[in-house]
Amino acid sequence: MEKKWGNVVNYRSKVVRVVFIGQYNNKMDAKGRLSIPIKFRDELGEKFIITRGLDSCLFGYSLQEWQKVESKIKSLPITKKNARTFQRFFFSGATEVEIDKQGRINIPNALIEHAFLNKECVVNGLSNRIEIWDKAHWEDLLLESEASVEEIAEELEDFDF
Repeated sequence: MEKKWGNVVNYRSKVVRVVFIGQYNNKMDAKGRLSIPIKFRDELGEKFIITRGLDSCLFGYSLQEWQKVESKIKSLPITKKNARTFQRFFFSGATEVEIDKQGRINIPNALIEHAFLNKECVVNGLSNRIEIWDKAHWEDLLLESEASVEEIAEELEDFDF
C-alpha cells in the first residue's frame, strides 16, 4: 500500500515519521466544532489530544506523539516551581477529542477561551503537532514575525538549512 502524504521515510532505519505541514483556514461553528484538514486526519487518528499551546493557540498531538511529549514534561523536576507551573498549564488543559463523521472536533470552552477562538480559525501543521489559531490573532503574529524572522534565525544556535 502506498504511503499517504505527510509521511517521511528514513530508508536507512526504515522508520516512518509523521510530518504535519501547511496552513488551512476553517470555520468553527457556534457549538465549538472545527473541521480538521483531511490531510491531518489520518495521521492524527480518530482520537487525538488538544491542549493549551504557547502564544495563545492550541496544540494538537496524535496519541503516539502525545506519549512522547507527556513523558518529557513529566520528567521535569517537581522541585522546580517553573516546571510545576508548566506541567499544570499543559496537562490541566489537555483533553482527548474525537473526529466526527464530518471531520470535525468539538473544542471545549476553556480551550476556546485560551486561544481566543472565533468563527474564523487557522489550523497549521508544525512537524510533530498541529496548532489551532484564531485567524485574526494568527495574521497579527505572522506579520510581526515576518518582520523579525531573519534576526531570529541568526540568533538560533546550530541552525542551518
